[in-house]
Amino acid sequence: MNKRYSWNFGLLNTFEDQLKTVEEKNLAFSTKWKTREDYLSDPKVLSEAILEFDDLQKNYGTTGDLGYYWGLRESLDQSDPAIKAQNNKLEEFSVKLYNQNQFFLLKLSKVPGNIQKIFLESDLLIDFRHFLEHLFATGKFTLSDPEEKILNLKNNSAHSSWVRMTSQFLSEEKIASKTLEEYSSDLQLPDAKIRENAGLAINEILGRNAKIAEHELNAILYDKKINDDLRGVTRPDLMRHLADDIDSEVVDAMIEAVSSKFSLAHKFYETKAKFLGMAKLNYWDRNAPIENTQVNYDFETSVNLIANVFGNLDPEFQKIFMDFVDNGQIDVYPKLGKRGGAFCAIERPTQPTYILLNHTNNLRDVLTLAHEAGHGINNELMKSQKCALNFGSPLSTAEVASTFMEDFVLQSLPKDKTLIMKKLDDDISTIFRQVAAYKFEQELHETFRQKNYLSKEEIGEIFTKHMASYMGDFVKQNAGTQNWWVYWSHFRNFFYVYSYSSGLLISKAMQNKVKQEPKFIEKIKWFLSQGSSDSPKNLFLSLGIDITDKDFWLTGISEVEKLYEEVSLLV
Repeated sequence: MNKRYSWNFGLLNTFEDQLKTVEEKNLAFSTKWKTREDYLSDPKVLSEAILEFDDLQKNYGTTGDLGYYWGLRESLDQSDPAIKAQNNKLEEFSVKLYNQNQFFLLKLSKVPGNIQKIFLESDLLIDFRHFLEHLFATGKFTLSDPEEKILNLKNNSAHSSWVRMTSQFLSEEKIASKTLEEYSSDLQLPDAKIRENAGLAINEILGRNAKIAEHELNAILYDKKINDDLRGVTRPDLMRHLADDIDSEVVDAMIEAVSSKFSLAHKFYETKAKFLGMAKLNYWDRNAPIENTQVNYDFETSVNLIANVFGNLDPEFQKIFMDFVDNGQIDVYPKLGKRGGAFCAIERPTQPTYILLNHTNNLRDVLTLAHEAGHGINNELMKSQKCALNFGSPLSTAEVASTFMEDFVLQSLPKDKTLIMKKLDDDISTIFRQVAAYKFEQELHETFRQKNYLSKEEIGEIFTKHMASYMGDFVKQNAGTQNWWVYWSHFRNFFYVYSYSSGLLISKAMQNKVKQEPKFIEKIKWFLSQGSSDSPKNLFLSLGIDITDKDFWLTGISEVEKLYEEVSLLV
């Protein structure tokens, strides 16, 4: 394994002169098609236009590689004003070009139903059939071209800049030489005193940023309310469902099924308290190991473990993963100013995947690497799609790849009660905690729309209510933990969190199929290569999984129940 622990930006074109070519290519498309109407009725002409548009997205986008590069740079150093200036300049450049060619999809989304039918049945457009289906569905909520341009222009000041501000402030926080990320890692350690110190430090950091986050969150909630009102959207989470190409009824059924089983999480935490010899768990004790058997998973150990698991599933998975490691596509360690958490990034199929970690050598970090590598493998397999417009997965499928890989890595470790409890920790957090978080978001948006401003105390009260609902009576809602919404970045990417729960429940079904028939992994690879070429519902049906069946979600939860029953006998 090459000793690379930071990103290798040599894989990207970082020269500014590319922007001239990007601008010329976008202008050429606009010049050719803006005043034409024939592509809105003739399948042959639309085929020509959409292939040219697809090529534009694949090879140029609106900033070439430069926007991707500087966005990644900012995640490594959120406090550098020169990097911020570059990103703001590129954001302005990008929005200008996006607005210039927005007419194409906007007009296409509004064609009459009879023309839609002709396009969807045309063999000339077969590669773009589902892209068009999805475009027509979202077209019901798009505005006029000038209105959409205004919304695009204000997004940075009304949403993105606010979110980056809170993220930067948190990334610069330190207490006794430790960052917020390092204290978060300490919550996984067996020493109760270390966990308590970490929990109190996190309380202090989040508490002194809560007023700032209050203003930030209210600003972006207000911006979303305005956007939804303009579009005639009736429920705050609808645009997320449309973007994810999933029916609201499917998400509602999953949320209802998981919520009906919150009692399982309650029993789990009661059992965990007994294992730890505590009357009740502190909020920061939820993910503590039940025995002092902490293993040091340095990055090399983590990579070897994950590579072996991936190789046993399929050699191509292992190769893709090791290429990430050897080519410098993973930034590994935490540092002051670096964005917290982890992510896997890609913008266009002609670009490399990059993964950000904050690795601190515990088991959680192994699973995080496996999770993000799952996204990365998904990215690389999707590059087989010949149409760039079909590259990329909606959340409803993207989190399946990541949880599938993560779960297999965890299951590969030697089984004992400590590891089984760790597995349950992850299942409870991924399934039940994320659904509680989704319900927090639902109430947050609804309450904001009634009051038009929420204090940090009101936000904290709603947050605590929903965290307590899934944790039950054996986890304390300690003073200060009402502010733990402050660092939870997913709440700024509205209604994102449901996908973790649905993704794990779906991936459990896939795992069972692979365990029963190892060759089924070929179908999994096919699924991961499909991107957005068909609806999630249809793609899952191809694997024998019906996400519209309410009982399907309960089947996945029953597996968690079986694992809990197994470990509860060992108390």
